[in-house]
Amino acid sequence: MKPIAVVILNWNGASLLREYLPTVCRNTPASLADIIVADNGSTDNSVEVLQQDFPAVNTILFAENYGFAEGYNRAIEQLADYRYIVLLNSDVAVADGWLQPLYDYAELHDDVAAMQPKIRAYRDKESFEYAGAAGGYLDCNGFPYCRGRIFDTVERDNGQYDDVCEVAWASGAALFVRTDLYRKAGGLDAKFFAHMEEIDLCWRLRLMGYRIMAVPQGVVYHYGGASLDSASPRKLYLNYRNNLLMMYKNLPADIRAWRIFRRMLYDGVSALKYLVSGQFSYVKAVWDAHFDYRKMKGQYHTRPAENRLNDLPQGRVNIILDYFLLGKKRYTDVMK
Repeated sequence: MKPIAVVILNWNGASLLREYLPTVCRNTPASLADIIVADNGSTDNSVEVLQQDFPAVNTILFAENYGFAEGYNRAIEQLADYRYIVLLNSDVAVADGWLQPLYDYAELHDDVAAMQPKIRAYRDKESFEYAGAAGGYLDCNGFPYCRGRIFDTVERDNGQYDDVCEVAWASGAALFVRTDLYRKAGGLDAKFFAHMEEIDLCWRLRLMGYRIMAVPQGVVYHYGGASLDSASPRKLYLNYRNNLLMMYKNLPADIRAWRIFRRMLYDGVSALKYLVSGQFSYVKAVWDAHFDYRKMKGQYHTRPAENRLNDLPQGRVNIILDYFLLGKKRYTDVMK
């Protein structure tokens, strides 16, 4: 039995499979990992493409689209015999040698639950990619940012983040995780549908006492935005709603109310900015996100005793103030 299953979730992504899957097949050692495409009820010719062009790739076929989170959960339920799982986006190309450093690190560190490689942009291969870069953090208000990317400022990769380091979250674009811990933590939260679900999972793994790491010796290239336009109101809605739900689930009760209230104030400021600029669909997205958060939060009954939002130094900064008021556009500036 191979130790790793590289799992790619696909939905109507035949063109993505043709473009990106060849690099995964070519650069993933057959002795180390099986490549598995879980198809989320595609209505295009994805299944035919897999059968004709990639006969060596294993498939799991679902009858309907379960979304990102539940799709992966259902696939991983069938892959419990693998020691490790890699959740790999369908719009990710991988470099030669991308997987071995993560596997080697996991084998030597039992206290590490999940990792990510360095993630560069597919369209600009010398720059980091927005969704993950060289490892992710949350600031004191729950805003995500990365080594190599803060809000819309994305750095060039000049080797400045080539050290292995502990992070708060690893990107779902290329998430290497221990299968037993993924299942023990409950997997990705299907209620999120998409966006923030990997951050929430990493937060829960950290509450279980494990570390999350960035191992930049492995490199992948992420196109980004293939499943949902990065500028869409729908994506804004999911990010805002799911961020609030994530904080409600994972913060201790004694600090949760104030932290969420403060976060909602920041969201309100962003809604006002959208209103002034005439972007009414975005105003509605923020409103709907807060409204649905209030409806959904009652489904969660966990009461963590430990605050893991601020235990790393990167979690004690206010990234909004640093970035917009103090002009700190790079991770290294924020952490000075």
